[in-house]
Amino acid sequence: MFWKKQWKKILDKDGKEQYEIPAYSKGGGHIKSLERQGGLTTSASYGGMGVRELQLRMELLVNQVLSTRRSVFEPAKELAGFAKVDQDRFLNSIEKLCHTSVELAFNFCQFAPKSLQLVDEENWDDWIEKLLAIHNEKGLDDCINTMRNVEDYIQSLSLAPSTVSLDEVSRILESFDIGLSGRYLGIEVSDVFYSDTESIRLPEVSSQFSNREDNFTFYKVMAVHQWAQTWYGTWRMNVETLVKMFKDPERALSLFHKLETIRLDARIESELPGIARAMKTLNEKQNSEEDLSKLSKTWIRAIEKLKEPDTTVRDTIFFLEAVYKDEHAPADKFYQGSLNPHEARIKMEARTQKEKQSLANKLKHLQQELDKSKRQNTEIEFGEVTDEFIAETGEKGFSINEIEDDSMPDGFKIELQYDEKAVETPEDIQQLLASILQDFGEIPDDYLIDVTEGDNDKESELEESTSNDSIETSEDIFLYDEWDHSRQKYRKEWCHLKEVEIRPVHNNFVNNTLHKHRGLLKRLHRTFEALREDDKRMKRQPFGDDIDLDAVIEAYSDTKSGFEASQNLFTKSRKIDRNIAVMFMIDMSGSTAGWINEMEREALVLLCESLEILGDRYAIYGFSGATHKRCELYKIKTFDEAYGNDVKARISGIEPQDYSRMGAAIRHLTKLLHQVEARTKLLITLSDGRPDDQDGYRGPYGIEDTRRALIEAKFLGIHPFCITIDDEAMDYLQHMYGAVNFAVIDHVDKLPYKVSDIYRRITV
Repeated sequence: MFWKKQWKKILDKDGKEQYEIPAYSKGGGHIKSLERQGGLTTSASYGGMGVRELQLRMELLVNQVLSTRRSVFEPAKELAGFAKVDQDRFLNSIEKLCHTSVELAFNFCQFAPKSLQLVDEENWDDWIEKLLAIHNEKGLDDCINTMRNVEDYIQSLSLAPSTVSLDEVSRILESFDIGLSGRYLGIEVSDVFYSDTESIRLPEVSSQFSNREDNFTFYKVMAVHQWAQTWYGTWRMNVETLVKMFKDPERALSLFHKLETIRLDARIESELPGIARAMKTLNEKQNSEEDLSKLSKTWIRAIEKLKEPDTTVRDTIFFLEAVYKDEHAPADKFYQGSLNPHEARIKMEARTQKEKQSLANKLKHLQQELDKSKRQNTEIEFGEVTDEFIAETGEKGFSINEIEDDSMPDGFKIELQYDEKAVETPEDIQQLLASILQDFGEIPDDYLIDVTEGDNDKESELEESTSNDSIETSEDIFLYDEWDHSRQKYRKEWCHLKEVEIRPVHNNFVNNTLHKHRGLLKRLHRTFEALREDDKRMKRQPFGDDIDLDAVIEAYSDTKSGFEASQNLFTKSRKIDRNIAVMFMIDMSGSTAGWINEMEREALVLLCESLEILGDRYAIYGFSGATHKRCELYKIKTFDEAYGNDVKARISGIEPQDYSRMGAAIRHLTKLLHQVEARTKLLITLSDGRPDDQDGYRGPYGIEDTRRALIEAKFLGIHPFCITIDDEAMDYLQHMYGAVNFAVIDHVDKLPYKVSDIYRRITV
């Protein structure tokens, strides 16, 4: 803890007593309070800390969010009644929560003291982890609600021996999912379990049964049922529009779901008998077997029909109108979950549009390859073009041949044909066709026609833009994971990052910089010209362009000494392949205000002027932001952009912004750099200090996330470096970047030379 128990009683200007306690802070000093008079100094009953001491300790931890209206005095009074060991446990938890959010820690002080009475020491760490998980996934309000209702957590502990959490079995379920046919469906946690056609949402824990085996089986049954919706065509009809045709859409959706569950269970029983037996066993344990004698003839007929093989969602729709008139309906199956037709439709529309354009682009390239191969294999003498050849080359196109296959949900598999002949289909096209078939039950005709028409460059751009690794929303927000070193796991999709256009400033800054550093610029030009040398002289070669004088003298000496002379007596020039891409990541946090900002801008001008000599591809982005919800990257120069007036104006317009959350920026720029075709890729960061942001992103947390992001970049073959002006950088840069991958400078003229040193080490 950051506090020493050294009390000192003093008087304020009005003669009132107050207490002064030395406490740790960056600048030293004391924490004073007039509110601590009265109350307990110690906990007499339990030998613990008193109210004043507890209040001080909590204030030291959550001081950032305290005010005249926000105090921890009442929680301290409540906490004073506990034993010392419990008080320490509570204070340690506050400190741990501060690493995630000081606001979360403050609310923990307010709402969680009663949890000490209910949660024993054995389960305490799990309780804290649960609060952190809820905060990360759902936000502060849900987390506060969980603190208030700690009794619900205690109740869940009574089921703990048999409870299975999704976290512990998600990898097994994903492997199980991969083994099933059709499109891969990711596993995600949700209070309501359903499928959006691209993922399966399952509850956080499975505790419905009295033993772990059944609870794990329950997870598998739920997952298979959601998978069956996508594999057996539940979403091939617009369910959202369908149910709106009824007077009561919610009731219509419920009945549709009951009917579909009957149909899907029958298909599962036919093709996955092992899972079907598990479903039957769980049904019996739940006493949920339906008594058909209570159902109307309409329902009985619907059930009998939907259990027949080869039924489709159209059969379900046919019976929906009939059973809608019946008052009594069978109960829901406990594993069927919910339907979310709106979300499913949005996912399908986005996917089908993307896949249609992607297929057209890929088929165009395949067509070109097939035509080229055909021309090479067809030998025709000049002037002897036959009618048969004209017919063969006149009208071409792709088509689909359906081949009977009982293992497929529609009873057939597809074969791609070109010019009415089967072709060997690349795997990526096979996967596209399979996904389209899964959505429609066929390959629509308009997916295959007019392959050679249209702007395929635009299609290619769209395909590329929609295939990036990060998740992009309609507002161009990229979501990235963040490493939480205290819990040794990623916070999924935690950082919201947006690319921002920097405001250009058209002034004389660039010209003034070039004039100011004209002598330095000449020296830099010579330095970078030396790096540009196209040839590298290789000595002691068996043959070459010139005689290697050193090798000849050494061979003569060997001969005189009675040794065999080497035959490698020549020098040879070898072309150096300069296939390099470099990404500059510029710190634009508020701490760069003043001379640091000017130095950064001047350094960028000198760098650009020098790099233009090399002809290498380079890009420049600035980074800043405020909390994980607003990470920002400022586009200064992209790889495809020339160093012209627009780029110069953006460099002039670089201004200090907010904070420096480095991890998200590194991950996004790594993605951009990874997409560039280059033999050598460099990521060079120019910063004035360590990672720092408002919501706990400082100290070990920020450093460890940045280090993890750099490791991810190295894994992709990218070489990260950092150039900083922070005198204390040795404390943390070696840990983040490695012993030789950073440099500390104190003047603008040193920066380009450091970059040339990096180039020389990596590329020559």
